[in-house]
Amino acid sequence: MIATRRTEPRLRAILCDADGCLFPSEGPAYDASVDVVNALLDELGVHRRYTAHELRSDYTGRNFRATVPRLCAENGVDLTSETLERWTAIEADEVTSHLASVLPEDPEVSAAVQLLAAAFPFAVVSSSASKRVDACLSATGLSQFVQDGRLFSAEDSLPRPISKPDPAIYQLAGNAMGVTGSQALAIEDSEVGVRAAVAAGFPVVGLLHFAPADEADQLAARLREAGATRIATTWADLLAQLTG
Repeated sequence: MIATRRTEPRLRAILCDADGCLFPSEGPAYDASVDVVNALLDELGVHRRYTAHELRSDYTGRNFRATVPRLCAENGVDLTSETLERWTAIEADEVTSHLASVLPEDPEVSAAVQLLAAAFPFAVVSSSASKRVDACLSATGLSQFVQDGRLFSAEDSLPRPISKPDPAIYQLAGNAMGVTGSQALAIEDSEVGVRAAVAAGFPVVGLLHFAPADEADQLAARLREAGATRIATTWADLLAQLTG
């Protein structure tokens, strides 16, 4: 059993982002998503083509539903709700299928999540669709640590789909888990995710476990600027911080 530091309030829940925290899904997700993005823009008459690197650099933490309207606005084209819904469904299927086939298990993540989930109620709080997150959890062997009813998706758990940095999904998770403020700790790897958790009133640790080594320092600075109260370089580091 994990015991947190005596100088800190007793945690009653862990609220963990999915993509980029529990598994390295952001890179392969954008590899699959960029083809859908470009096909959508082509349908709308936009000749600009984006790369996976561009989308990941500018839109990490935001889901397809939040990204596409911004891209359309940048390119001066209108996007109807019907078109967005149709392409959101296409993108979800393409990305989910790809991630389920390529994501590996990470023993360090599995060991850490197993310990945390045994010590605290453990919830996943994501901008991605539940179907996608479920597929990723299954592929990486983490499904066993997330109890039914503890996956909260900004895409399909709310009355209307939103995306981080809107705090609504963290507010929903907090209400469902019966926690507020320092009773829970959020784990995030993106600026928009940190801002969402902070806006909902939760302290945040910025996790760099899957961050490229040459980007880690800059990402850590951005996460702190967004409101993260601490930074963990790896899952092992996060456990050490909670128990040291």
